[in-house]
Amino acid sequence: MTDPKEFAQNARAAETLVRRLFEPTPCLRNDHLSQAFDCDVWLKREDLTPVRSYKLRGAWNAMIKAREKNPNISLFVCASAGNHAQGVAFACRQFGVRGVIFMPVTTPQQKIDKTKVFGGEMVEIRLVGDYFDKTLETAQTYCAEEGGHFLAPFDDSDVIEGQATVAVEFMSQMTPDIVVLPVGGGGLSSGVLSYLKTEAPDAEIYFVEPMGGRSLKAAVQEGHPVTLTDIDSFVDGAAVARIGALPFDVLKDISPDNILACPEDRICSTMIDMLNVEGIVLEPAGALSIDALQDIRDEIRGKRILCVTSGGNFDFERLPEVKERAQRFRNLKKYFILRMPQRPGALREFLDMLGPTDDVARFEYLKKSARNFGSVLIGIETDNPDNFSQLFEKMDAAGLVYRDITNDQALAEFVL
Repeated sequence: MTDPKEFAQNARAAETLVRRLFEPTPCLRNDHLSQAFDCDVWLKREDLTPVRSYKLRGAWNAMIKAREKNPNISLFVCASAGNHAQGVAFACRQFGVRGVIFMPVTTPQQKIDKTKVFGGEMVEIRLVGDYFDKTLETAQTYCAEEGGHFLAPFDDSDVIEGQATVAVEFMSQMTPDIVVLPVGGGGLSSGVLSYLKTEAPDAEIYFVEPMGGRSLKAAVQEGHPVTLTDIDSFVDGAAVARIGALPFDVLKDISPDNILACPEDRICSTMIDMLNVEGIVLEPAGALSIDALQDIRDEIRGKRILCVTSGGNFDFERLPEVKERAQRFRNLKKYFILRMPQRPGALREFLDMLGPTDDVARFEYLKKSARNFGSVLIGIETDNPDNFSQLFEKMDAAGLVYRDITNDQALAEFVL
């Protein structure tokens, strides 16, 4: 990687180039979070760029650098199902150059439509492969055959420089004691770390991954990038199977204690909290840095904290799922299978056990296991976790047989 002083100079030059596209995103103190964590919390609102994520920065810088090296480049190619695709599309339209964006066939239509809007007539979208590995392979083959320039989402030095402009901006807006960064492929985190080495060497940095995609933690433990075999793709903007080689070269010496992991259901709770309390729409990856504050509560008390909210491209069709996962994390919603007696009045007796704020969200007969009993799937919502303890005490006293399947992932996939 470039010498730290040279990198900082390059990042500042990249920040000047980014100004052609949009003004600095705001860095705002958040009273709600500051009060909740007894510290001074600031949010770097990357969810407010023209494409609602920081990805535009790296794509734009890489395109400019590529054209400087080869002015004849007329085609840019990328593979992405999310924010990188939208950043590349926006940059292609602004640059007036052709772009071909490969996306998995399974990409939600909302993301495809937004990418088309950002790219306009300059961008062609090709849907290839059920999984991203196939999409990436096809995109790279096409790029080589057509003589285009491939824009990697994070494993590219010019992209990393572009992402570092986030740090150039927030260091001109405030001076943090602690910086909390989301990590996916490592472009943003390596760029910010490289810039802060010279500009804020005393600032402590925490790196946050989703629990279902800890590629940075695995790489630091092994001493080299490794490919995870099992990924939870819910936090789609950060659940990356393998950290980038160039980012890891910067991140390899960080302390494992500064790499945090956030459970997906808790991230949902944070997303709902930010939406309901602050009116801020964040995608799962965009909520990572805020969610992680719960894990470093003691370390951040009384200090000035900078959280990068990396993106706000949230499809509201996912809101029911996010709400449900948040309720389950907060123990406000549970599912269980009840062995219900097959006689008149049995259902009435069960309903009478519910408290005044308990609500039946789902009731479904699964099968009749015997002539006198049937298996029932029941979902209950409430407003206080203690209500479930009271309900289960009543069910136990009545001799009812039941099984709580709220956190049984294998069983939940079949019945929920």
